[in-house]
Amino acid sequence: MPSATRVLHEKFAFGAGVVELIVWQVPKPVPPSEHPFKYRMVYLVGGARIVGYDNERGKGDHKHLGGDEQGYTFTDVATLIGDFWNDVKRATP
Repeated sequence: MPSATRVLHEKFAFGAGVVELIVWQVPKPVPPSEHPFKYRMVYLVGGARIVGYDNERGKGDHKHLGGDEQGYTFTDVATLIGDFWNDVKRATP
């Protein structure tokens, strides 16, 4: 069985915090997601998650904006990264 392939892994300082972007291409979708990617993207300030995007087994694609969690419609990796950065920029003073 093929294993996961890392597509992206970056971690760096941004604004008053840290951004980490991780994307893997997986052999099978992570249910209930229907695409072949597993991802986690987060913007942390002082250890607190300000913006987060991920897809976990049982929950599927979703995002965290402050303390609010909401569904996210995945289309492709480039759009995912763009949407994440748009939310980070909106959350950055």
